[in-house]
Amino acid sequence: MKRLLQKQVVLIFISFATFLPAVSYSQSPYVPETDTNVLKKLENWQDLKFGLLMHWGPYSEWGIVESWSICPEEYPWCKRVMGSDPDNYNTYLKEYENLKLTFNPVKFNPDKWAEAAKEAGMKYVIFTTKHHDGFCMFDTKYTDYKVTDKACPFSKNPKANITKEIFKSFRNKGFWVGAYFSKPDWHSPYYWSPEFPPKDRNVNYDPEKNPALWKKFVDYTHNQVLELVGGEYGKVDILWFDGGWVQKKSKEYQKRYYAEQVDKNPGGYVYTREVNQDIKMDELVSKVREKQPGIIVVDRAVYGKNQNYLTPENKVPPKALPYPWESCIISGGGWSYTPGAKYKSGHDAIQMLVDIVAKGGNLLLNIGPSPTGEWDKGAYDLLKEYAAWMKVNSEAIYGTRALAPFKEGNICMTGKKDGSAYYFYYMAKKGENVIPPEITINSFKPGKGAKVTLLGTGKELNWEKSGKKGFKVHIPDEIRNNPPAKYVWVLKLTP
Repeated sequence: MKRLLQKQVVLIFISFATFLPAVSYSQSPYVPETDTNVLKKLENWQDLKFGLLMHWGPYSEWGIVESWSICPEEYPWCKRVMGSDPDNYNTYLKEYENLKLTFNPVKFNPDKWAEAAKEAGMKYVIFTTKHHDGFCMFDTKYTDYKVTDKACPFSKNPKANITKEIFKSFRNKGFWVGAYFSKPDWHSPYYWSPEFPPKDRNVNYDPEKNPALWKKFVDYTHNQVLELVGGEYGKVDILWFDGGWVQKKSKEYQKRYYAEQVDKNPGGYVYTREVNQDIKMDELVSKVREKQPGIIVVDRAVYGKNQNYLTPENKVPPKALPYPWESCIISGGGWSYTPGAKYKSGHDAIQMLVDIVAKGGNLLLNIGPSPTGEWDKGAYDLLKEYAAWMKVNSEAIYGTRALAPFKEGNICMTGKKDGSAYYFYYMAKKGENVIPPEITINSFKPGKGAKVTLLGTGKELNWEKSGKKGFKVHIPDEIRNNPPAKYVWVLKLTP
């Protein structure tokens, strides 16, 4: 059995690395997993390519950024502008937390969301069971700051346990389900103790000087996570932790690494105070995998083995990355519900998906439900754009891997991980509705007898060699003038 498991690990690694160039990283941000069950699940996750993220909570009533306005740090994107006296922090905090008393999303219909997401080609969902403000969108027994508390009007609804209902609806449509869970909890008296004023996003006391209080928070966190994976919520495929500043005291390398990330991404985590916030993640992950073997754990922005894949936030890396990764990106407005949000165009959204897939990553697209429990029409319209394109081209998305050099001009490229097919994506300019008569790829040389088709047509196309290591495809007029899809046209090459 041991030899068989070792062989499986090797095969999984090879299938991921086949299409990637040799890259040397002296300080890689990724620590590979060793659990064979997790490795197999990661391999399958990389086949899914397209997921849905949802930020939702009482903050949606005000149409503001999730949680951050109650944090005593100053950023232009989280200014306090709602409530009766937004300049008075204590008043604001009380009114913010009292949004629980009016949260009543009576139009909540997760079946409708799951159907729209499935049509769009999404394969997994990550839902915010608890954000940094500590409000729980599930029926935890460890706090009354939750959607199922009797003081919340929605608690009387048969679908009051929102996390459970979302997981059930999406799982019934064949989705993997994932639980977003915030490690910091700004409502918990064990994290922001009433004995000390909050200073920033961190715990507001020194855990090393108050070990008993910190232990209560660690136990509280572990207990809530184990509720989510303990059976009532069914199989959970991904545990997606946020709040990377909650971790063991950083080593010098980690501090340098995160400083570099903040320079590159101004929205990244800033360690304003060096506080040892050891949440005992290794122990927690071990407990979780006893209940859910093989579950993928994403301890975001924390260097180490519990970050099974990396999550560039609201951006696409400039090149392929040699480890599993996922870009989490806003579809329109903000992460949470934004009144009057403007959503991405079909052109930009579909080309973004292709760009990410060509670099070996997954796209996790965020939609923020409204306070009444609905998605904007703009969100549905965007998903319909994905649905129309995926109906023609989905085989070029699922189960593919990055193929060097990943992109050539306006042409992206990937291949099936078993080498059975290669795909070349012509990224049309805005307003470009006619396919060029010839499409040339200079960095790939097909073997003799290879067949080329344009997805959606079923017709074999003529091709010829071009230069020393390229080929040129001829597109007939009847296809050129009537493309099978918009925004991106995909050539399939079968060896």
